[in-house]
Amino acid sequence: MPLAARICAVAFAAVCAPAPGASAAAEFPSKPLRIIVPFPPGGFNDQLARTLGQKFTERWRQPVVVDNRAGGSTLVGTDLAAKAPPDGHTLLMVSFAFAVNPSLHARLPYDTLRDFAPVVLAAGTSNFLVVNRDLPVKSVRELIRAAKARPGTMDYASGGNGTSPHLCMELLKSMAGIDLVHVAYKGSAPAVTDLIGGQVQVAFDNAPNVLPHVKAGKLRALAVSTAARSPLAPELPTIAESGVPGFDVEVWFGIVAPAGTPRDVVAQLNAEINRALALPEVRRRFAEQGVRTIGGTPEQFGAYLHGQIARWAKVVRDTGVRIE
Repeated sequence: MPLAARICAVAFAAVCAPAPGASAAAEFPSKPLRIIVPFPPGGFNDQLARTLGQKFTERWRQPVVVDNRAGGSTLVGTDLAAKAPPDGHTLLMVSFAFAVNPSLHARLPYDTLRDFAPVVLAAGTSNFLVVNRDLPVKSVRELIRAAKARPGTMDYASGGNGTSPHLCMELLKSMAGIDLVHVAYKGSAPAVTDLIGGQVQVAFDNAPNVLPHVKAGKLRALAVSTAARSPLAPELPTIAESGVPGFDVEVWFGIVAPAGTPRDVVAQLNAEINRALALPEVRRRFAEQGVRTIGGTPEQFGAYLHGQIARWAKVVRDTGVRIE
């Protein structure tokens, strides 16, 4: 072949060659997907994973398995995801505990920032401060007075060490100067069950997990954790309005993939999750539970994670929280 022809052939091949990573996106997904949820079924983490799984299947015609791996304050499921093949077919549902665990544990079986690739910040909600209906308190101020009158005798439930119900209550304890005893469960569902049954007296928990029980009269809500009131219960004050100024915690939910997942695959996942979150029926269903959809880029979620890790590291230091 003449030299000029060879040069043209090489140039044509270079132009037509796929960009780095393009083949990964073109072939994705090539098999069933798995979404690991480091909590038992029943909480909003699980609901969000199943909603996204359904939308993935509708879009890509691939089955999606929601794999609930509760235990170890979310460490069991998180470590499993960290060691999964980085091909985009395994995702991890993360929330508040993901950013708190680096401060609570002297050693983790994974590196929170190094071993995961942020995909998207999906949603946010308030925590509701709720009590067993037989507990004779009807406001945050009354709860604080009761706790101060009998320090160390009132139990509070959480879905596990490092979860938002745990850290919310520890922050309230520190800011209000009260002493409550922590009872950690392996997820929200068993914690709420025991709260209703009276085995524990008080808890913070996400709006979707407790509002149905409040409306049914099984629990009494006292306040919300965010700076603004919840549109689902505008009559409820915020913690800050109830005598603890400056208290403000929003619970968040996001999705990450194992580190090393091709960037174009992460981008494809991000686009599909953003599309699903923007669907009117998804937004409506979540809003009915007091959850706002968020979305955005992987880079935005990465910056948010860095900020959350720094914020809660300070809270852990200031409150002296320990793993029971």
